[in-house]
Amino acid sequence: MTRRKSDRRPKGGVLAVISLLMIGSAAIRLGLEAGPALAKTAETSTPKAKQAQTDLSGAQVLLTELLRREVALKQREAAALDKEKALAIADQAIETRLVALQEAEEALRATLAIAEKAAETDLTRLTDVYQSMKPKDAAALFETMEPSFAAGFLARMPPDAAAGVLAGLSPEAAYTISVIMAGRNAAVPQE
Repeated sequence: MTRRKSDRRPKGGVLAVISLLMIGSAAIRLGLEAGPALAKTAETSTPKAKQAQTDLSGAQVLLTELLRREVALKQREAAALDKEKALAIADQAIETRLVALQEAEEALRATLAIAEKAAETDLTRLTDVYQSMKPKDAAALFETMEPSFAAGFLARMPPDAAAGVLAGLSPEAAYTISVIMAGRNAAVPQE
């Protein structure tokens, strides 16, 4: 009879129910505790994502600023090149004008040399005419001249011809011309 009572009990019934209850309890606990734990990991990952977005935004701002500076630098470089070209053109124009000025100066010197030579030739010819005149006739002509002008001609004449002309002049005119001739080189340095 004892055997029969054991046959009436369901096999693994109690243990199976207890096991199912324990597994169910574990699943509920896991569900209740895992939800906040997963939410906490999501919250902690959000600031990292925000930090990454902030870093990306900062890099974008830096890149934009660098590009802006590059554009400004290219504009300055273009302006500097334009100024350099303008200076080169101005330098070339100045060089051309300087060459033209030097050529004009040389032409002016040549013209002045010709004029001086012509003037010297004229003075020499006129001096030769006065010295070939009779001293009495030349003295009458020199008497009417400005004393400094007459002194210039007498200084160019040989001494004997100048002496003949001075002898024919009035004493006042001869004295004035002699003083002018003597004083011409008085201001010249002696040493």
